[in-house]
Amino acid sequence: MRAILCSDWGEPETLTLGDAPSPVAGPDEVTVRVRAAGVNFADIVLVRGQYQEKPSLPFSPGLEAAGEVLTVGEGVTGISPGDRVMAVLGVGAFAEEAVAPVDGVFAIPEGMDYTTAAAFPVAYGTSHLALTERAAMKAGETLLVLGAGGGVGLTAVECGKALGATVIAAASTQEKLDLAQAHGADHLINYVDEDLRASARKLTNGRGVDVVYDPVGGDASKAALRSLAPSGRLLVIGFAAGDVPQIAANYLLVKNISVVGVYWGWYRLNEPELFRASFDELAKWYAEGRLKPHISQVFPLARAADALAVLESRKATGRLVIDIDG
Repeated sequence: MRAILCSDWGEPETLTLGDAPSPVAGPDEVTVRVRAAGVNFADIVLVRGQYQEKPSLPFSPGLEAAGEVLTVGEGVTGISPGDRVMAVLGVGAFAEEAVAPVDGVFAIPEGMDYTTAAAFPVAYGTSHLALTERAAMKAGETLLVLGAGGGVGLTAVECGKALGATVIAAASTQEKLDLAQAHGADHLINYVDEDLRASARKLTNGRGVDVVYDPVGGDASKAALRSLAPSGRLLVIGFAAGDVPQIAANYLLVKNISVVGVYWGWYRLNEPELFRASFDELAKWYAEGRLKPHISQVFPLARAADALAVLESRKATGRLVIDIDG
C-alpha cells in the first residue's frame, strides 16, 4: 500500500511517500481502507518525537481516518467488512490502509461523506468532552473560544451553542471571525486589534466569562485567564501559538477559578462508555443540523507535509483533510 512514512524524528517536510506492508488486525482491532484522513497539530508533534507517546520508527502519521472496514480481528462484534466508518487511531491514517482499535471506530452518520467524516472525530470529540465533562458547562453560561476560526475552535463554537451557551469568538483575522459568526458565535473579538480582556468584560457587563476554551496558549491565554468571572474555568486544549503559558496560582485562589487540562484520548482508554456516548450525542447534533463541519482545504496524499505546514502556519480556517486517493 502507499503510505506517508516518518523514518526519523524531524520536521514535516522530511516525510516521504513510499510503500509499506498492509497492516493486519489483531484482537479487538479492525483494518480500514482509508479514503480520507484528518490533519491535526498532534501529527506535527508526533513527527518531531515530542508527543506523549512515541511510536516505533518508521510509522505513518495520522490520528483520524474515514473509509470502509476491510477485516475484523478476534473478539470484534457489531462491525463487519464493508461498513462505512470513521476511526480514531494512534498513528497510521496517512496511508491507504490502517489499523484501528475497535473502541475508536464509529459508524459514519447518514448523509456524511468521507472527507467530512475524516475531520469529525478528534475536533468535535475534544470540544464536546471538554465542555460537558471538564468544564461542566451549563446552558446560559458564557463561553469564550480562542482560535475560534481554526479547526478545533470552530467546533467549540458549535458545541457551545448546542449546549445553550452565549459564545464569544476570539480570533486573529476578520476572515476567521466571520466564519465563527456563520457557525453561531454571538459576539466577536479580534485579539490582534482589540484588548481581549477589556472586550470580554465589556461584552459581559463587567462580570467576565464562565468558560474559556483555549487551543492557542501564549499571550491570548494569559489575557483570557484574566477575563474569567469568579468560579470560571479555563480549558487547556493546546498551544498553537507555540508558547506554553505559566499561570500564577495566587490568581486562581483570589478569584476561585480553575485551570482544567483536557486530554481527550484519555477517555477512550479509561472511560470508553463515556467516550462512545459523546459520539452518540455528536451524531445526533449532526443529524439535527446543529453541526456543520467546515473543510477549508483538501490535499492529496503526496502533499501531506504541505498540509501539516499550512496547519502550523495558523492560516487555515476550519479543518484540513487528506484525500488518500485524490
